[in-house]
Amino acid sequence: MSDPLIDALFVYGTLQPGDVRWHLLEPYVTDAGRPDAVAGELFDTGLGYPAARFGSATAFVDGRRYALRTERLDEALAVLDAEEHSVPGGYRRVVVTTRAGEVAWAYEYGSGLDLAPIQSGNWLSHIRD
Repeated sequence: MSDPLIDALFVYGTLQPGDVRWHLLEPYVTDAGRPDAVAGELFDTGLGYPAARFGSATAFVDGRRYALRTERLDEALAVLDAEEHSVPGGYRRVVVTTRAGEVAWAYEYGSGLDLAPIQSGNWLSHIRD
């Protein structure tokens, strides 16, 4: 039996509309995205982008979940993987289940940076404050 197709991406940082990496994701989305959250903790890297660690039972990372074009899914994931691997922090693509119960890909921080907790769990609110 094959794995079910995961054709959604949960984003919480610079891949969101209006931020610096949205142009990388935009060609691959099929919708306007839905506000959602994933259990975890959010951090400021001090480098202009956030880091998330998923799995916390007590906190959530706020973001948006996008449906991706299935006919371009491999291309989208290759582009995003390359971008996420190009920045310090050892980001890796992982499978998450959102607060809405949807399964999606997301990029999780690995290691190597000094992180400051973002108590709100919301990157956009954090950078606007």
